[in-house]
Amino acid sequence: MEQLLCENCDRFLADRFVEGTCPLCKYEDARGDQCDGCGHLINATELLKPRCKVCQKTPVVRSSQQLFLNLPKVEAKLNDWVDKSGDDWSFNAKVITKSWLKDGLKERCITRDLKWGIPVPLEDFKSKVFYVWFDAPIGYMSMSAVYTPEWRKWWQPEDDTEITYYQFMAKDNVPFHSVMFPVCLFSTERNYTMVNHIMATEYLNYEDGKFSKSRGIGVFGNDAQDTGLPADVFRFYLLFVRPESQDSSFSWADLATKNNSELLNNLGNFCNRALSFLEKFFDCVIPEIQLRYDELTLLALVTRDLKEYISMLDKAKLRDGLRLILSISRHGNQYMQFQKPWVLIKGSNEEKIRAGTVIGLSCNLVCLLAVMLQPYMPQTVNIIGKQLNIDISSFLLNNFVSVFLPPGHKIGKPAPLFEKIDPSVVNQLKSRFAGKQKSPEKELAMASGLDLKQITTVEQMEEAISKQGDTVRQLKQSGAQKSEWEPYVKTLLEMKKSLEQMKLATNPISIEDLEEEISKQGDKVRKLKEAKVEKSELQPEIDLLIQLKSKLSISKGIPVENGQKKKQKPTKK
Repeated sequence: MEQLLCENCDRFLADRFVEGTCPLCKYEDARGDQCDGCGHLINATELLKPRCKVCQKTPVVRSSQQLFLNLPKVEAKLNDWVDKSGDDWSFNAKVITKSWLKDGLKERCITRDLKWGIPVPLEDFKSKVFYVWFDAPIGYMSMSAVYTPEWRKWWQPEDDTEITYYQFMAKDNVPFHSVMFPVCLFSTERNYTMVNHIMATEYLNYEDGKFSKSRGIGVFGNDAQDTGLPADVFRFYLLFVRPESQDSSFSWADLATKNNSELLNNLGNFCNRALSFLEKFFDCVIPEIQLRYDELTLLALVTRDLKEYISMLDKAKLRDGLRLILSISRHGNQYMQFQKPWVLIKGSNEEKIRAGTVIGLSCNLVCLLAVMLQPYMPQTVNIIGKQLNIDISSFLLNNFVSVFLPPGHKIGKPAPLFEKIDPSVVNQLKSRFAGKQKSPEKELAMASGLDLKQITTVEQMEEAISKQGDTVRQLKQSGAQKSEWEPYVKTLLEMKKSLEQMKLATNPISIEDLEEEISKQGDKVRKLKEAKVEKSELQPEIDLLIQLKSKLSISKGIPVENGQKKKQKPTKK
């Protein structure tokens, strides 16, 4: 087999240590084993204009003897297995695997001339190691064996034992788990457990670009613990924006918005209101619950979301499952707000009993939320468990709401679950993890005396926008060329976007209020259209409607679509 040797570094190059142009799609930064541009696996020697990732020199081709997997030999068996199993895979996992099979399998090299790795236990290959993606999946079995000597019960089960096997990964690792590893297991003829669910995600980007550890762009695990933010906030946000069907981005401003709106104002607010009310008026003891129409309506809504939550987790749609938890919390907040137990508790004896029902049911919903949160926010669940004075892990979910906290149960001491993230913290974190070098395109044309790094409040940003706007007007009135004032306009637009994000992070508007505003604005636009007003009068109202819809999408964590459709140029016949 031919391999790439870097004469400058004096070593054969591992696949990830060589980059070049993809021979299939011409993507210029393809790696030696795979192209991120088109998703195809390639051999390093197939790269056009290869370069060593360490020294950037051009490597030379050298021949050496290697071991190969004869993939075509079991191609028919693999095809049959994929047809039967692929229905429970994520869409991108199916597409990637089908693409491989459609092109036809080829023999795949599984050894390398490297010093680091698992040595090949054959006499003529002692100087070589196994290719990492040949031996890495075997590690799933070896880890099981370290955990228990009875590991074969899972990996080579009896005929009457049913095992369900899930795999979670980024989409670039799909072929190793849907083609290479299954082929190895088939070939042993030892009845190993095959994967049932391959759940592959798309890519998570960072702000307006990509994560890059070498350039210091983005926050990584070793840095996250030093940010001062709780681990559960990172867990929540990463699952909220999990790229299950399309690429998504990690944004500090959005993280603050989601923390302040969904965790603090929604989930945390409901839990703390319910438990604090119980502590203040019922001495921490769950009262009797007497269900009426409003309670049955609430339970119907919660049951609907609970059933959907269980269905989403069965399908490994973790992001949708998290949204359903937040939906149940919103139902609870709306229920308490409508019932007004703080008013009922001051009324007649019957109204006090009614207040007890509202709070007793709300506290049971808090416990339900904690049970549902276990796969997402373990630290928060432990805190809620202590506040409820109960072991959350002892409960199992079914399709109906259960009584977790019976009348007479005494809870512990309530306390707020989450803290607000201020815009100043967002700016600090964004600057800290922006990378070692500034990108030239991010240099902003600022009005004299302005420095965005010093702006930490909404008021300061509004004042800066006013000053930037004055600068733009002065440049235009002075007759300056477009090339002179246009950069200042772009900066002004960026500042206005930042202001919107700061406002959301500081005082997040509720989804219900946004939906109501959108409904009112939509009615206004329709009436203006019916009245056939001038475009100059109509367009600002349409722009406002688009802005409101964009805010709603941001609040719900849904990718914002471009509201302006490009006009297609007529094609010449």
